[in-house]
Amino acid sequence: MKIKRILSSSGGMNALSSLFAIILGLLAGFIILLVSNPSQAVAGFVTILTGGFSDMFNIGQVLYYSMPIIMTGLSVGFAGKTGLFNIGASGQFTFGMYAAVLAAVKCSFLPNPLRCAAAIIAGMLAGAIWGLIPGMLKALRNVHEVIACIMMNYIGMYLVNHLIRVTGIFDQLRNTTVRVPSGANMPSLGLNNFFSTKTAQGSIRPSSLGSGILIAIAACILLYIVLEKTKLGYELKSCGFNREAARYAGINENRGIMLSMAIAGGLSGLGGALVVLAGAGRGISVVDVLAGEGFQGIPVALLGLYNPIGILFSGILIAHLTQGGFLLQRLAFAPEIIDIIVAVIIYFSALALLFKNILSYIFRDKNESPQIEDDDEELEDDEASEADETNSLGSVEKEGELVLVESSLSENKTKDNNNETGGEPGDS
Repeated sequence: MKIKRILSSSGGMNALSSLFAIILGLLAGFIILLVSNPSQAVAGFVTILTGGFSDMFNIGQVLYYSMPIIMTGLSVGFAGKTGLFNIGASGQFTFGMYAAVLAAVKCSFLPNPLRCAAAIIAGMLAGAIWGLIPGMLKALRNVHEVIACIMMNYIGMYLVNHLIRVTGIFDQLRNTTVRVPSGANMPSLGLNNFFSTKTAQGSIRPSSLGSGILIAIAACILLYIVLEKTKLGYELKSCGFNREAARYAGINENRGIMLSMAIAGGLSGLGGALVVLAGAGRGISVVDVLAGEGFQGIPVALLGLYNPIGILFSGILIAHLTQGGFLLQRLAFAPEIIDIIVAVIIYFSALALLFKNILSYIFRDKNESPQIEDDDEELEDDEASEADETNSLGSVEKEGELVLVESSLSENKTKDNNNETGGEPGDS
């Protein structure tokens, strides 16, 4: 009974629904491996499951790749908690990357720690502004946020490509932004050397992991506290659950929509800043392609069921599968097959909400019907008692009317007697 109570709880059903979605996705991926290369299918499937945790270097890479998709997953999940679908995380992520690189390169007059902090703040603000625009259109003109966010994705991509060229941070040889100065990068705190491996020549190969993963974890915890423990989170979630009821309760609906989209955009922008400031040498490629991290945040949020803590673990899972897919190339699998497998697993993660509804039906309380009957009986008893009280009050009212009638008759009789005697009672 205790196990069933745990499984039927909200947290238990959330975990089971996500687990079922992951299992179905992995089975579909195994079928694809069988079709593409039957002789290496089992070995390839084991590589996907265990490759990300095969050594410390791969663990570090998993955490590094999870960092941006955790942030974009938080962006989509936070907006989803407030009843909005932020499909514009890609544009917000790109603008955050650009603002962070620009601040890191141009703010050379600042000390290195302040320079890094200024770049992070610039990335957050750029993403927040880019997310606020669809929020304003939704709140003030009732423009659907999905349409506005899709348009903002493409506008952001082309605008950033143009700004990179005209603001002096374009590297023509690599067709990307210039490298961020080493002093402006976030400190690694020794994580890259801790999550490392020895090569065949005996040298140490550090991972790309830095302190950005700690910021991502802190953002998950902070967002959970804001949503579950603060008045602001309650107001924003109220707008998402029932906008009309929130307005009736005195909550400013338009303010909630704009604030929610601004916070969601800031989270995506922070993810972009963490990537370019991680010290891994990554820049912004000047190509007409939307940033994939923004769209990967959607299945991460769905798999985590919009819960910040769930998004943290689902982001690590997706990064683990991605790293395992990279290792599949050792078994002569084509890169396209790897992308298909990861995409199928991500696709099935979107079914987590469907599995949650199915589990809610399976684990429903069988005593609900008797309870309803008991409630009906109690309601009938209450109605009967109210009817008895009404009848008693009616009888009291009737008795009162009789008393009034009798008193009025006696007064009239007294007046008649006085008239017959020729005066009022006080004349004698």
